[in-house]
Amino acid sequence: MCCPDALWLHPHSSAAVWLGINIFLFTYYFLFFDRDERYFYTRAILGSALAWARASAKCLNFNSMLILLPVCRNLLSFLRGTCLCCRRTLRKQLDHNLTFHKLVAYMLALLTAVHTIAHLFNLERYNHSQQATDRSLPAVLSKMHLQGSDKWLNPIHSNQTVSTVEYVAFTTIPGLTGVIITLALILMVTSSTEFIRRNYFEVFWYTHHLFLIYFAGLVIHGIAGLVRGQTEESMEEVHPRRCAQYLTQKEEDCSHDCCKHPEFGSIPAEPGGVLSPVLTPQVVMHPARVLELQMQKKGFRMEVGQYIFVNCPTISLLEWHPFTLTSAPEEDFFSIHIRAAGDWTERLIDTFQQQNPEMPRIEVDGPFGTASEDVFQYEVAMLVGAGIGVTPFASILKSIWYKFQQADQTLKTKKIYFYWLCRDTGAFAWFNDLLASLEQKMAESGKADFLTYRLFLTGWDTSIANNVALRFDTATDTVTGLRHKTIFGRPMWNSEFASVAAAHPRSVVGVFLCGPGALAKSLQKFCHQHSSLDPRKVKFYFNKENF
Repeated sequence: MCCPDALWLHPHSSAAVWLGINIFLFTYYFLFFDRDERYFYTRAILGSALAWARASAKCLNFNSMLILLPVCRNLLSFLRGTCLCCRRTLRKQLDHNLTFHKLVAYMLALLTAVHTIAHLFNLERYNHSQQATDRSLPAVLSKMHLQGSDKWLNPIHSNQTVSTVEYVAFTTIPGLTGVIITLALILMVTSSTEFIRRNYFEVFWYTHHLFLIYFAGLVIHGIAGLVRGQTEESMEEVHPRRCAQYLTQKEEDCSHDCCKHPEFGSIPAEPGGVLSPVLTPQVVMHPARVLELQMQKKGFRMEVGQYIFVNCPTISLLEWHPFTLTSAPEEDFFSIHIRAAGDWTERLIDTFQQQNPEMPRIEVDGPFGTASEDVFQYEVAMLVGAGIGVTPFASILKSIWYKFQQADQTLKTKKIYFYWLCRDTGAFAWFNDLLASLEQKMAESGKADFLTYRLFLTGWDTSIANNVALRFDTATDTVTGLRHKTIFGRPMWNSEFASVAAAHPRSVVGVFLCGPGALAKSLQKFCHQHSSLDPRKVKFYFNKENF
């Protein structure tokens, strides 16, 4: 049975949906703990703060259970491969895995704040009840430990406690683990901001490994059971609705059924929620400090547009960085292209350029699926790459070249529009040979119109402009040497989409981007703007690479 389009969720509505789910769960558990008879005496001391703390804890466990699923890359690749019968609109939800991961993280931060504040109120009320000298119910319940039993209800047993918050936070298991997992969560959330990830990736990478401490602390957090409730056996003997009044009026010669003291127990703790062998790569240096690593591994199988995580122990034992595969599935090796864009990539390129007798070792995790895997599901595809973002499309175009070589009749795609935006001319160099080969092969196959590509140079100087002007009438481009001339400036996307829509009035067009977020927003807007409301006419579906 195939999956209906009606199940598709627009990315902008996912935050509201996830918030609604958590509000529903929070309300359910809040009402449960606010009415559960086992916590009658506990509520007598803590009031509604008990329900706030316990409901937020349940929702924290729920979100903690889900936080890792969106970044389980093998699971996503498996789901993408087994969802063949699903419509593309449902499969596209897998491309929003990082958005969902962030939503769950934001919810964890919000629920942690609620849980912490609620327990601060709880500690204050525990302390106030312990200090009380009257015969009120909270005061009597707080003195239960004086009966010589471990069936206490108030965890604060002394009137001499200097600072209740510090005492509980640093001398009890729940308090200490609560402080640790809260600090770990704060560090992970704050280091995940766009500024930190872009400029100090190592900070983001290392602090995110605090998730190990977070989950370990989460499992231990409820073991001691500071928040207690009345045991089932005790409730059968002295039910609080029937016997609570006698606790404050108990006589020495009491003989009725409610004379026995209630007994309390801990709430049961509840659970919160293959690397490849070392590889020695072949190295190719391209202009503009672009490093190509060609590697081989027995049993390695890939699809177009997939990516891998790479580690170089010589540089760092713990750092793993994602890179899109630039090779085609038909090749007997897999490759990546690495541009100098940070400390780690700078050191990696410098290490391989030194040409030492012993080649640095590389470890690989993957491959993992991305939106680009679906490119051959569309009759018409628009591929947009910005700078080194051209890498997933290198794999796609190489695969098409092999399919033409092998006269593959199963190729569904009939037309590809390829757009590449670069700031400098050197970035074009390593990709020119592939485009030139495609031009020649498609011309020989009588399918010269299969691929239309446009190269945009967004940064240039006077010397480049003068050189182009002098050789404007030549058959090949001055900058790239290709038949299609380089365009100076940025694309007029409205005109490009209008042109594609006019050329393919009844087609489903897949738009694939590997580039910055600002460009993604622009392309997504034009996809909606140029898609027809008539299901029989042109539709544009936007897909973006996410790591």
